[in-house]
Amino acid sequence: MSEKAIFRIVMAVSMVVFLLVIVLNRKLIPPPAEIPAFIYKLPLLHAITNGTCSVLLIISYMSIRRKKVTLHKRLNITAFLLSALFIASYVTYHYMAPETPFPTGNPVRPLYLFILSSHIILAAVVLPLILLSFYHGLKNNVAKHRKLTRWSFPIWLYVTVTGVVVYLMISPYYQFG
Repeated sequence: MSEKAIFRIVMAVSMVVFLLVIVLNRKLIPPPAEIPAFIYKLPLLHAITNGTCSVLLIISYMSIRRKKVTLHKRLNITAFLLSALFIASYVTYHYMAPETPFPTGNPVRPLYLFILSSHIILAAVVLPLILLSFYHGLKNNVAKHRKLTRWSFPIWLYVTVTGVVVYLMISPYYQFG
């Protein structure tokens, strides 16, 4: 398959994920009348998944710096799979659960909104970069993989770390204990 075809597939997958997040998050398809109890456990799962991905990405970076290519690949594949689980869980949660607003009177709200906004925007931006990085890494196109990971690694790491920060900031305001 040509690189142009791979690029088109990556962009199509990224757009589908992005649109799915918007459609379900905005409840353009009505959620079920009764919300399963496990849904309220998902934000903690999201924080754990993001935190784990952050650690895996850092260890993966250290591994490749030490020329441990196999370990680097395994760690990245694990982080990728955890991120895929996160996306599926995130979409499910935001589709079914009511929105939890950050209190307007809280002086930390502007900081929260900045972190949340940058997290969301960069999460959308990084998905195609991650997919292309993976493609070139798995194909052993090292030069292209390195060029992409100069951008995808720090953005992906930022997104996973800020995912945990957002959880820690909003979790006191959850109404479901």
